[in-house]
Amino acid sequence: MEKLRVLLADDHAIIRDGLKQILADTEDLAVCGEAANGNEALLLVREQEWDVIVLDISMPGRSGLDLIRLIRDEKPKLPILILSMHHEEQYAVRALHAGASGYLTKESDAELLVQAIRRVAHGGVYVSDTVAQLIARGLMPAANELPHTTLSDREYQIFHRLVLGQGLTDIANELSLSVKTISTHKTRILQKMSMTNTSELIRYAVAHHLVKSTDV
Repeated sequence: MEKLRVLLADDHAIIRDGLKQILADTEDLAVCGEAANGNEALLLVREQEWDVIVLDISMPGRSGLDLIRLIRDEKPKLPILILSMHHEEQYAVRALHAGASGYLTKESDAELLVQAIRRVAHGGVYVSDTVAQLIARGLMPAANELPHTTLSDREYQIFHRLVLGQGLTDIANELSLSVKTISTHKTRILQKMSMTNTSELIRYAVAHHLVKSTDV
């Protein structure tokens, strides 16, 4: 049996080593490449053929929803399984809309990970019951739309970093944008969410399970 070629993209070597160990015990999956940041992942996608990419949504360089879209533009048929530390409520639906084929948290067990990789590699979609409910709610008319759902993907990226305590300069450096641009986005975020400062954003994020209280 020819094994499916898996590309692992995660900036933590210990995570990649753990994933390689898990997949080494399977008969049909083989880790044939690794990337420690978004730029490396994109380069490997361009240079080689893969059956599936297991991608961390938060890495140095190109990362997040932008990276998913770039990979989708480069290789439209390449299945992307997101394996993230972020809880499903934070990024799952946005990742799927950006072009991911599945979303799994790093708290998931090994058996579930293997099952998800196989499903997306064979053209399927993997979502948990929680994500399925989030998607279903998003398809239904909302009488009271939650403020954070009105944010664009870029605004949500900045919102998430703000509530985790990152400063404007750090966010600008991470997203390769100017501090002025980040400041403008912050102003729009506050306006859209009818809030006046970062403290209110943090309280909102914790209340709606967009971050853990221990993270802020």
